[in-house]
Amino acid sequence: MHAADFVLDDDIIYLNHAAVAPWPKRTADAVRDFANENARQGSQNYPGWLDVEAQLREQLRSLLNAESTDEIALLKNTSEALSVVAWGLPWEAGDNVVISNQEFPSNRVVWESLASSGVQTRQVDLAQDDTPEDALINALDARTRILSISSVQYGTGLRMNLPRLGTACRERGILFCVDAIQSLGAIRFDVQAAQADFVMADGHKWMLGPEGLAVFYCRRGVMDTLALRQFGWHMLQDYLNFDSHSGEIAHSARRFECGSPNMTGIHALHASLGLLSDVGMATVEQHVLENTRFMLDFLQSHPDAFEVITPLQADQHAGIVTFRPRSEPTDTLFQMLRSNHVACAQRSGGIRFSPHYYTPRKKLFSALEMLAG
Repeated sequence: MHAADFVLDDDIIYLNHAAVAPWPKRTADAVRDFANENARQGSQNYPGWLDVEAQLREQLRSLLNAESTDEIALLKNTSEALSVVAWGLPWEAGDNVVISNQEFPSNRVVWESLASSGVQTRQVDLAQDDTPEDALINALDARTRILSISSVQYGTGLRMNLPRLGTACRERGILFCVDAIQSLGAIRFDVQAAQADFVMADGHKWMLGPEGLAVFYCRRGVMDTLALRQFGWHMLQDYLNFDSHSGEIAHSARRFECGSPNMTGIHALHASLGLLSDVGMATVEQHVLENTRFMLDFLQSHPDAFEVITPLQADQHAGIVTFRPRSEPTDTLFQMLRSNHVACAQRSGGIRFSPHYYTPRKKLFSALEMLAG
């Protein structure tokens, strides 16, 4: 499906979108065109570049179902966005942050860095209660300032019930932060239904864009609670009036963008999200989940050969399937797959497959046949 949109070499079976995705053809073309324009004309068309930037903000607003583009900032990566939140909040000694024990380091080390301020980071075992959501909610108390969780866990592929968590946080007056890097671009996302205060995601995974550009959503109602720790011309309200000395900070999420934008990345991600929009996120999600179900069904049909790490419940998985072999070292199987041009990863003690909506079923089946020997 949509094979013409991608130009991957024929011998590659790309099952690693949870790491770094290949660019669609239109994205490579957009970067090439932008580079050629810059080489020939410099920044003569800078107003046109700003128009592309504005279009990207609207694409991201739509992808998140945010109320306004004023809630959208363009930062370098998820880690930077998490740092903006962690080091912008007004903490008091004795406060705590609740995260899970399955988080990617970005959503752990940033909170642990607050220990010097007397802030405790609580890593919750997601398997200790009836549901992962129960485990997190039961860890919240009167000193919890924020719950920060990945929408989909990078290793196990566990998909969280964000609306349930968001409701629990809102009822308790606790902020809700979502690292959406493993879901945004793979499955539909609704920041309003999730009642999230902060959402961040790099563009280089399921959004099929480049590294070095990320979306940071900050709900209008909590924007003023974040103290600014970086400063520069681009964060000013009247940022194109270089002679102004008012120092007024932007009223929008642009206040978190202190310097010049990544225009190359902006043109690339704009093209990639254009493809996802053309396909439609409902269709993208349908095919991603069909691929996941196909992989899980295969692995479950070989119970003596593989242990499935990813949850089997339909509402608890997204685009990631992780498993481990029972009769050989995981590294041996991983190296065999890599030698046969299967792009995948080792995570959570197993092998992680993460195909996207466009991954040909024939190639996916070929990779699974390799597992069966």
